[in-house]
Amino acid sequence: MRAALWLLALFGIAAAVALFAGNNQGTVTVFWPPWRVDLSLNLVLLLLAGAFVLLYAALRALAALLSLPHQARQWRVQQKERALHSSLLDAMVQLIAGRFSRARKAALAALAQERALEGLDVSLPQARQLRVLSHLLAAESAQSLQDRPARDAHLQLALNESAERGVLSPETREGVQLRSARWALEDRDPAAALARLEELPQGVQRRTLALRLHLKAARQERRTLEALQTARLLAKHRAFSEAAARSIVRGLATEVLSDSHDAAQLLRAWGALESNEREMPEVAIQAAQRMVLLNGDLAVARSWLLPVWERMVEQPRSLGDGLRVRLTRALEAGLDSVDADWLARIESAQRNNPRDANLQYLAGMACMKRQLWGKAQQLLTQAGLGLQDTELYRRAWLALAQLAEARDDAPQALAAWKRAAQTENL
Repeated sequence: MRAALWLLALFGIAAAVALFAGNNQGTVTVFWPPWRVDLSLNLVLLLLAGAFVLLYAALRALAALLSLPHQARQWRVQQKERALHSSLLDAMVQLIAGRFSRARKAALAALAQERALEGLDVSLPQARQLRVLSHLLAAESAQSLQDRPARDAHLQLALNESAERGVLSPETREGVQLRSARWALEDRDPAAALARLEELPQGVQRRTLALRLHLKAARQERRTLEALQTARLLAKHRAFSEAAARSIVRGLATEVLSDSHDAAQLLRAWGALESNEREMPEVAIQAAQRMVLLNGDLAVARSWLLPVWERMVEQPRSLGDGLRVRLTRALEAGLDSVDADWLARIESAQRNNPRDANLQYLAGMACMKRQLWGKAQQLLTQAGLGLQDTELYRRAWLALAQLAEARDDAPQALAAWKRAAQTENL
């Protein structure tokens, strides 16, 4: 449609020119003494149009000729700028490919080309950001090559380039600081990593990447409670799968309890845990066992174990064999001071699950502490035939040997001592 309109317009112009030129009888007389030159008006108009076109073409040619040096300089700058970006991209590619020496060489080439452009009085809009990225790539390559002096030098230059606020986006400097924190972790220097992370703004410190680095640094620095708090934030940000987050939090909570050196410190550590962490069987059992080792209040330890015990009674398969053994040991340690409520719980659980060897052992030891010798012997004998844990098996037969000696039953005592001694060779 557009072509048809142009064609119609050309026909219209041609028709108008033909009408004007065909009927134009005007002349132009030029007096050049002693001559007189008569020219048709159409010819004069054609000569004027031709002169205008010739003059315009000459001016354009002269402008093009005068602009050749400027165009040549622009071409050289463009080639250097392309070489700069090419070197920067090559450094990234070589770094990803694991060619660290080539990556550093390409990054240094990019820096040299940027300096050459600066020497030509050419200011690139992203010149400072290009320098920061080039130094960062060179530092990353030096870190992979274990060249720490070169890494620190390039890192400091990158930090200096990104120090001026308002020139670069804040993410550029934050990225450099995060990378430096990761390098400190790779060098097993968690204190330096934490110092780098503390220099970041509060909002940046709560990013997933920063929290991951903070978690690793805190664990290396043995700041277990701080690591636990960081792991909680990561779990809320869904940085891990649900199973992985639970495993990490559980392990750190257990470490927090294990680091307690007295009962008061253990109570403070327990109070610092969240409710869902206290309900974890591994955490509660570890806290109770630690309280026993620290000679603390065993009633408090049993109160920590109560949710785990109720869970085991209601859902016998909810706890693995290892946890059931640990729970049995933790409760056994406080049988001397156990109250009537706990004795009733143990007896009721054993009656409801009479084939559970761990419950038979625990109930038998409780009866022995209460001097119920007959029932204790019956339960411990049944437990001794079914226990899989070596330590509980040995304790059960030691208790049976003591009961036999109390009855002056030497043959049975000898048999029990022999069974207990056999576990020493297992």
